[in-house]
Amino acid sequence: MDTLTLLQHYWWFLIALLGALLVFLLFVQGGQALLCRLGHTEEERNMIVNALGRKWELTFTTLVTFGGAFFASFPLFYSTSFGGAVYVWMAILLCFVLQAVAYEYRRKPANVFGERMFDVFLMINGLLGPLLLGMAVGTFFTGAPFTVDRLNLANAEGGAVVISQWATPWHGLDAVANPRNWALGLSVALLSMILACQFLAHDIDDETIRLRIRSCMHRLAGGFVALFVIWLLCLLMADGWTADPATGAISAEPHKYLHNLLEMPVVAAMLVIGIAAVLGSIVMGWLGKRRAIWFGGTGTVLTVLALLLLAGWNDTAYYPSTADIQSSLTIRNSSSSLFTLKTMFWVSLFIPVVVAYIGYAWRALSRRPITREEIRGDGHQY
Repeated sequence: MDTLTLLQHYWWFLIALLGALLVFLLFVQGGQALLCRLGHTEEERNMIVNALGRKWELTFTTLVTFGGAFFASFPLFYSTSFGGAVYVWMAILLCFVLQAVAYEYRRKPANVFGERMFDVFLMINGLLGPLLLGMAVGTFFTGAPFTVDRLNLANAEGGAVVISQWATPWHGLDAVANPRNWALGLSVALLSMILACQFLAHDIDDETIRLRIRSCMHRLAGGFVALFVIWLLCLLMADGWTADPATGAISAEPHKYLHNLLEMPVVAAMLVIGIAAVLGSIVMGWLGKRRAIWFGGTGTVLTVLALLLLAGWNDTAYYPSTADIQSSLTIRNSSSSLFTLKTMFWVSLFIPVVVAYIGYAWRALSRRPITREEIRGDGHQY
């Protein structure tokens, strides 16, 4: 494996890891979606919002970092998806803007809109954020209608150069028409709510809320397992797009993702262990175990990481084009130059330092569970 190929695989792994961490951190959105279901009084809702408020910036920062890493390492995907599927990404951006505004102004003095209006903002972000992100990631497996023409770079005579174009006027809303995207989007939304229940059971010291959490998890688990199993079976039975390593020509391959699992046993083991950990965390949550969030979080990261590696490794087109199969994007034909990937490799060596800081901040902010007495005090509150 030459240096460029090695770095392309390395950066796809990092992007997949960031995506996996993002899905785990969506428990913040899941908690917001359940705000009125778990908090029946103003005081209880304040407890939930303040527990989630300690972590919401981690989710937002990870989302931005995920997009930035894609831009730096695979710029053709960034320009094609973020520039073409503009309606979907603008909707996602709007959801997260609502979240930021709500946490900033919800408890400010002289709040003319009242807390309930900002609670609505949080619930909109909680419901639509994971759903839209899940459907957007679903297009990694189902494809999108775009075309790429690199000859435009040579034919340009001044002005802006456009090498990728969306083939329909829907600009990303095409994903709504595919039931597999809905299945993944709803799976991510339900998983975020399950993880939120586990997180809140760990970070809130209140028996009334914990009893509601256990009841809520029973209702959420069945829907999540059914949808995810259906989506996973459809994925393993579906055709995929594969690139010829010698020529770069892309063709359809029956059961491509199943073949990827069989040809990458480490990734397959990661997927199985991740799914088992998530299912085990659900059972732990039913039993009222506060440590369930750590099993659920680890399982989520392993599962999503394995699925994204299936999408991009083993000469797989991670962003298939349904308008022109040869326009499909792979980690080979969409990456930055060798110089850029090398430079970013050295920068990426600082990632463990950042992760260590996040771990320290997480532990410091979660040292004491939130209680009703804390909410009744005069300290900082969201």
